[in-house]
Amino acid sequence: MEAGQRRGRVLIGKVGLDGHDRGAKFIARSLRDDGFEVIYTGIRHTPEEIASVAVQEDVDAIGISLLSGAHNELIPAMIHALCQADAGDIPVIVGGAIPQEDISYLKDKGVCEVLTTGTPTQTILDVFRMVANEYRQKKHTYE
Repeated sequence: MEAGQRRGRVLIGKVGLDGHDRGAKFIARSLRDDGFEVIYTGIRHTPEEIASVAVQEDVDAIGISLLSGAHNELIPAMIHALCQADAGDIPVIVGGAIPQEDISYLKDKGVCEVLTTGTPTQTILDVFRMVANEYRQKKHTYE
């Protein structure tokens, strides 16, 4: 990556009451070091708050970390909130303790990628690069 080049803006957040943020902070730092501008919301936010920040910050992708087991309720609610804000096309990546049997459900609800615990950091960076770049290209086509 050339000096001064940015890969895009991403939001990293935690929804619900899950207070474990070590992984989310690690990913936020890794994305920042890879050239992304990262907006980290911290812990314990509602789906609506995450959607609102994503719209306000004009992000190219949203990464949500979940370890609480509430992903099947919180993620669809967040995607609904994005749609209500006319931002349902912002790509959502979910990471954390997600059982294999829940992945297809989340993708059916609009999640573009699910990265389970243990996914290599390079794979995570590659996914963010791909979805953020595709979203930026699509967004600039319509401007």
